[in-house]
Amino acid sequence: MEYFSLKRSNAVDGGNFSLSSKVYVRSTKSGKVQKIVRELYLRQDIPCSSNLCRACLQIAPTDYSNKVAPFVLSDTPAGSKNFPSGQYLAPDTNAFLTGMDLFEVESAFHDVIVLQTVLEEVKNRSLPLYHRLIALTKNEGKRFYVFFNEFRQETHVQRAVGETINDRNDRAVRKAVQWYNQHIAAAVATRSKKSQRIPSVVMISDDRDNLKKSKAEGIPALTLSEFVSGLDNADELLDMISAAQERREVRTGKAEMFYPEYYSTSKMMTGVKAGTMHQGIFNVSPYNYLEGSVHVPAFDKSLLVLGRENSNRAVSGDVVVVEVLPKDQWKAPSTKIIEEETLNKNDNPEAEDGENVSSERERRALQEEVKRVHGQNAEGRPQPTARVVGIIKRNWRQYVGHIDRDSVRSSSKTSRQQQVVFLVPMDKRIPKIRLRTRQAGELLGQRVLATIDAWERDSRYPFGHFVRSLGELESKGAETEALLLEWDVQYRPFPKTVLDCLPAEGHDWKVPADLQNPGWRGRKDLRDLLVCSIDPPGCVDIDDALHARKLPNGNFEVGVHIADVSHFVKPNNAMDKEASQRGTTVYLVDKRIDMLPMLLGTDLCSLKPYVERYAFSVLWEITSDADIVSANFTKSVIRSREAFSYEQAQIRIDDAAQQDDLTNGMRTLMMLSKKLRQKRMDAGALNLASPEVKIQTESETSDPVDVQTKKALDTNSLVEEFMLLANISVAGKNYEAFPQTALLRRHAAPPKTNFEELSNQLKVKKGLELRTDSSKALADSLDLCIDSKEPFFNTLVRIMATRCMMSAEYFCSGTQAYPEFRHYGLASEIYTHFTSPIRRYADLEAHRQLAAAIDYESLDPSLHSKSKLEGVCKNINVRHRNAQMAGRASIEYYVGQALKGKDIVEEGFVMKIFSNGFVVFVPRFGIESLIRLRDLETPEPEAEFDAENYVLNVRGGVGRDVELFQKVQVRITDEKEESTGKRKVRLSLV
Repeated sequence: MEYFSLKRSNAVDGGNFSLSSKVYVRSTKSGKVQKIVRELYLRQDIPCSSNLCRACLQIAPTDYSNKVAPFVLSDTPAGSKNFPSGQYLAPDTNAFLTGMDLFEVESAFHDVIVLQTVLEEVKNRSLPLYHRLIALTKNEGKRFYVFFNEFRQETHVQRAVGETINDRNDRAVRKAVQWYNQHIAAAVATRSKKSQRIPSVVMISDDRDNLKKSKAEGIPALTLSEFVSGLDNADELLDMISAAQERREVRTGKAEMFYPEYYSTSKMMTGVKAGTMHQGIFNVSPYNYLEGSVHVPAFDKSLLVLGRENSNRAVSGDVVVVEVLPKDQWKAPSTKIIEEETLNKNDNPEAEDGENVSSERERRALQEEVKRVHGQNAEGRPQPTARVVGIIKRNWRQYVGHIDRDSVRSSSKTSRQQQVVFLVPMDKRIPKIRLRTRQAGELLGQRVLATIDAWERDSRYPFGHFVRSLGELESKGAETEALLLEWDVQYRPFPKTVLDCLPAEGHDWKVPADLQNPGWRGRKDLRDLLVCSIDPPGCVDIDDALHARKLPNGNFEVGVHIADVSHFVKPNNAMDKEASQRGTTVYLVDKRIDMLPMLLGTDLCSLKPYVERYAFSVLWEITSDADIVSANFTKSVIRSREAFSYEQAQIRIDDAAQQDDLTNGMRTLMMLSKKLRQKRMDAGALNLASPEVKIQTESETSDPVDVQTKKALDTNSLVEEFMLLANISVAGKNYEAFPQTALLRRHAAPPKTNFEELSNQLKVKKGLELRTDSSKALADSLDLCIDSKEPFFNTLVRIMATRCMMSAEYFCSGTQAYPEFRHYGLASEIYTHFTSPIRRYADLEAHRQLAAAIDYESLDPSLHSKSKLEGVCKNINVRHRNAQMAGRASIEYYVGQALKGKDIVEEGFVMKIFSNGFVVFVPRFGIESLIRLRDLETPEPEAEFDAENYVLNVRGGVGRDVELFQKVQVRITDEKEESTGKRKVRLSLV
C-alpha cells in the first residue's frame, strides 16, 4: 500500500531539477514491514516545443553535438470555427483509442501535443495503436510532439488518497493542458509582435466526466466530433468517428439482447485449465459464412461452430474460448454453399429493435443441413461441435470492401444526410459492417476502407466507421492498394530516418580498392572465381550467385555466394527496425514492395554482373556422387561474370558449341544438382505443386495482355538444390554455435486427419491409396497417383495434397526439442533461411548469427535473447504468409483483368463438390471458381448429392452427373455484379 509521499526541492544543475520521493510500505512473507522509497527527478527544462516560445529555446537540453532538438509545434497553428486564433491539440487516451484514423489524416490534425501520460496509457491499452501513434510523432509534416508531462515540475501530478488511476491520469492531462495555455500566453506576451494571436491549447476527449471537469476548471476542451465539425472537410471526417460509444449510451437498458453474454475472463481461464473449455483461433469457412471452426489440441479434428448464435459475435481470426456442446448436438461439416450476400441481400442496415439474430432464411438453410442424412464416410460423420463463450483477443483490423448499393437509402451525391449503410468486406469470411455516413452517394462504386468499433449483443452485425475511399472499383490503383491493406503489407515510403542509414556515397559506393581497408577485414578475395547468377527474367535484386570448378583430387568446389546485406544494415538502427517490421519484400504482378531501400536492394547489395560486391560465401568440397566432403563459410568479395535468366542459362547449358569455363561450371552444377535432388527424394522429400501462372503485361501501362502457365526448367531446380544445401549447412553451423538462439525454420508433419478427406476421395474415385505414415510414404504414394488417360491428374492431386499440409514457420531453437526442428517437406533434420537477405529479414538474422559463429564479428545482444527472437519469429511468420497471400491476390486480379470481355472455352477439373454446386480448377489460368447450381439454369435445377461417392446428380435441363476429379469443359466469361459493380470471372459448364 502507499503510505505517504513527500516532495522536496534539490539544488541540482542550477535549480532546473527537483526531487519527488514516494514511500511505499509492504509486508513480506515472513510478516516484516518493508519501506520502499522511489525517487523521481522533476525538471524545468523540458521544452514546450512551440516555435512561439523563446524561453524554452534558451533552457532546452542539448544533444551530444551541443544542439537543441528542433522545435515541433508551429508558430502559426491553424485555426477553426471554435478557435479562430489557432489551436494546439492535446488529445486524451480515449480520443486516440477511438479516433486514430482521424489523427492520421494528412490534411487535418496538425500541431498535436502527445502527453507522456496518454502515450503510456495507449501503449497499455493497444500496442498496434501505440505503434501508429509513434509513427505520427516521426512524421515531420504532422507536427506531433511528445511532451514528458510526468517529468516536468509544473505538470507532474501525484495520485491522491482514494483516487483511481484513471481519475489521476485525467487530472494529469487537464493540468498539462492548463499549464500549456498559461505558458503559451506568457510566451506570446514577451514577443515584440503585439499583433501575434494567442493560440489555444485544446483538450480533445470523449470522456464526459473529464470534459465536465475541464469546463469547471476553465480549460478549453471539445469532443472529437465537436472539433471535427468545425473543420472544412467535416462531412468526410465525421464519418471516421466511431459511433459505437454514442450508440451504447443511447441504447443502454432498452435494447433486447440476442447474443449470449460472454463469460468472465476468470471463468473462462478456470474452464480452459480444467479442460471443460478450450481456447483457439476462430476460422470461418470460405464457402459457408455460417460455419466456423476452432482447432484445439484436445481434439484431432477442429471443433465445428455452426450458426450465428454459436459463433456469438466472433470474427474470423479472433482468439476465442469455446464450450463443447453435448454429443447429441454434434453435427457434420456442411456440404452446402451458403453465401451472406445472397441469403441476406435485402437486410435493412438501420433495423435494430426487434431484429432476430438469425434471419429466417439462415435458419432454414441450417435446418436443411441438419436434416441431411449422415453418411458413413469421413464427410458425413458428425464431429465435435461447440459454441463461443468469450473472446480472448480480437483480431479486428481495417477492412476493405464496398458499400452495398441495396442498403443505401439516398444515393444522391449532393445529399449530406446521415444514414446507416452496409460495407461488404472483400474477405467473405467477415460479416457485413454497419457504417454511419454522410457521403453514401459518393462512396457507391468505390473501394472503401473501414474498421470495426464494436459488436454489441443487441445487433446482428458489427458497427464500424469509414476510414477513407481508395478509388473506383476495378481500377488498378484502388485494387492494388486494397490487397496491400487487406494483407497488412507496409507499403508507405521509407522514412527519412531509414534513408539516413544508407551509405553517403549512394550509387557511387564501391568495394574498396585497397586490400588494407577495414572493409576487407576477414574477407576472402574470390574475384577470380567464375561466378554467375540465375534468376527469373528481369530480376534486379540478385541475392545469390554460384560457381563450380574441378579440384585436382577429382572432387568439385562449389560455392553459393549470398549478398552481404548485414554489412550495410546494422542491428537496431532505423533501417534494421523498419526491415524487421516489414519482414519480407512483397512481389506483386506490376510492382515490388521492398523490405530494404532500393539503393541497397537493387544496387549496392545486388550481386550484379561485372562489378565487385561484398558477399557471404558457403564453399563445399563435393564428390562426383554429390556427397559433401567439407563445408566452409566466409565473408568474401566476388565479381559475377554474368546474370542469366533461367531460360538463358538453360539454352547455354544445352548448347554443345559452348565450351567455355563458365558454361562448363554451370554444367557441373546441373549434374550435381540432379544427384542432390535424387538424394532428397530418396530421403522422403515431397514434390508438391501449386498453381503457377505468369502474367504478360504491356511495358508502358502494365495492363495484362496474356496469362500463361509457368514452365519449370532444369535450371530452376539447379538453383533450388544449391540454395537448399546452403540453408541446411548454415542451419547446422548456427545451431552448433548458438543451441538456444539459432533462428531456424521448421515444417511440422501434418496430422493424419488432415489427409482423411483426400485419402478417402482417392480411394473411392480412383481406387488409389494415400499413405501418410511418413514424408517418404506420402511422397511414394503421390508418385503412384496417376491416371493413364489424364496426365494432369497427378498435378491436381499434388495441389490438393499441398492444402493438407501445415505451414512452415520460423522459430528460435531454444523453444523446441531437436526432433521438432525437422522440415517435413524437405525431409531435412534442420533448416533455416540464409540465401535471400535482400528480401527476407530471417535471412539477415541468420547472416548475423553465422558471422558470429565463424568469429567474423561479435553477436548483437538482441540475437542472444530468446524472448526477442521469439518476437521476431512471430512477426516474420505473419509477414511471410501475408506476402504470399498478397502476391496471389495480385495475380488473381490481373488474371481477371486479362480475361475481361473474353469468352473462352477451357479444360477444367472438378476439385470439390457441394450439395448445391462444385469447384472447378482451370490449369491454364491457375484459377478455381465456384459453379453453383443456380448458375447452370433458371430456376435452379434440383440435384441429388451422393456424399459417399462424391457425385452430384443434376436434374432438369442440364441432366448430368458431376463427379470429383472429372475433366470438364468450361466457358470462361466475366460479369459485373449488379449490387457491387465488381467484375468477376464466371465459369459455366459447356
